[in-house]
Amino acid sequence: MFTKQGPTVRELAVQALSSTERGYDLLAPKFDLTPYRTPDRVLDAVTRALGPLGPFDAGLDVCCGTGAGIGVLRRVCRERVTGVDFSAGMLAEARAAYPPPAGGPADGPAVHLVRADARALPFAPAFDVALSLGAFGHFLPEERHALFAEVHGSLRSGGQFVFPLGAPPPVGSRAYWSLFGFDAAMRVRNALWSPKFIMYYRTFRLGELLEDLTRAGFAVRLLPLTELGERPDGSPRARLVVAVRE
Repeated sequence: MFTKQGPTVRELAVQALSSTERGYDLLAPKFDLTPYRTPDRVLDAVTRALGPLGPFDAGLDVCCGTGAGIGVLRRVCRERVTGVDFSAGMLAEARAAYPPPAGGPADGPAVHLVRADARALPFAPAFDVALSLGAFGHFLPEERHALFAEVHGSLRSGGQFVFPLGAPPPVGSRAYWSLFGFDAAMRVRNALWSPKFIMYYRTFRLGELLEDLTRAGFAVRLLPLTELGERPDGSPRARLVVAVRE
């Protein structure tokens, strides 16, 4: 993260002491140079898993950030892709990555970008597929049902809400303690400092997730993303959650 091109320690400190929205506005120009961006291997695995679930005409990238998910949706949607985010800075980067065509036919589906809070999406039921990548740590557990209900209301009947979900690290592993320590530090920071910066890694547990999706009106299944590898017990390291609006 602390490379010559990526954010400096000072820049990350300023971001961490800002609100969630302002923090991402500040980080946006260098976001794709940090480990926070979804890795290409995950994007490719999700793209390949989505292929058999289509065809899709219109896709929605929920909390699109700089546009990694937009790239996935443009590979599986035929007509249009919409990205929504509350950070103006992140949307500016996405707009630079996917500018409108300068005359002549567009190379792939048209991209539309909308600034809005995912907890109050401004869409009618107009999408065949909704995707979200790495954003759910920015929502408190009590907000999750409302978030899922908003996505549900933006999908046509039969539309699918999809996102990858990694298996939790083994208890006591280095990764486990790293995530535990990060969440603990964020809780202390938010207790002592305002405005709050909401980012937690260990609040998105599978059982609670499935319950919230079901309450929001989805029928849910899990597809293994086998190309991302297996755990020592043979279970997949990551799954694609497929939630269908019935």
